Amino acid sequence: MTRAELTQNILRKKSYLCVGLDTDITKIPVHLLKAEDPVFEFNRQIIEATQEYCVAYKPNLAFYESLGPNGLLTLEKTMKVIPENIFTIADAKRGDIGNTSEMYARTFYDYYHFDSVTVAPYMGKDSVTPFLREGKWVILLALTSNAGSMDFQLSEICSPVTGKEEKLYEHVLRTSQKWGTAEEMMYVVGATHPDLLSSIRKIIPDHFLLVPGVGAQGGSLQEVSASGLNDHVGLLVNSSRQIIYASSAEDFADAARNEAKKIAAEMNLILEKRFS
Repeated sequence: MTRAELTQNILRKKSYLCVGLDTDITKIPVHLLKAEDPVFEFNRQIIEATQEYCVAYKPNLAFYESLGPNGLLTLEKTMKVIPENIFTIADAKRGDIGNTSEMYARTFYDYYHFDSVTVAPYMGKDSVTPFLREGKWVILLALTSNAGSMDFQLSEICSPVTGKEEKLYEHVLRTSQKWGTAEEMMYVVGATHPDLLSSIRKIIPDHFLLVPGVGAQGGSLQEVSASGLNDHVGLLVNSSRQIIYASSAEDFADAARNEAKKIAAEMNLILEKRFS
């Protein structure tokens, strides 16, 4: 999916919502455990209930890999029921030496047919560029929403380019822009750092941002949108637990739909105000 196509979908639906399919078999409604594939049945109903209100789905690979071969079959079936015009993100956080990254790219692009993959930048350019393909996206981890982001990402370093002090995540943003364009690279920036979004936008004014951490992790949609939106929208806001676990009863799909609808309605108002 191209940047223009993704932007058009956002403006058509008046939503930049990404639904995270972090499906934990221990948290799905009990009645689904009778199904042949409980996780797939949960995902199928969540997708049917929310596809009207979102522009992206983000399966987290750990939740499928933890179930062994059957979990990967569930992932494959899940991908087949996501509508073609909805952006798909393999939340895999891969990143290894070049030939290994190439195998990961084949896995997610050629086999599962994802539009994008989350990638860790720690091993540098040659671990990232194998994921850069026409019509596909690298979503590079820059400033994540977890508490441990303080351990490295916010550390002060001396830039080897300018000789000036900067945060490590800022160095990642500046350096990685040389690897891929705003047409093929996005960045993960956690909603738990809304105070830093304005400065991040100065470094990468044109790129899409994938922002997790809204909802259950405490991030504010209004704060994220105020600083994260650019002139071409440039924003995907992910919500996982707040939507997919809105109810643990048999009405879980309806509850998920209502939660997604509520978030999308708020996004609609934000977009109208910004782009009217």
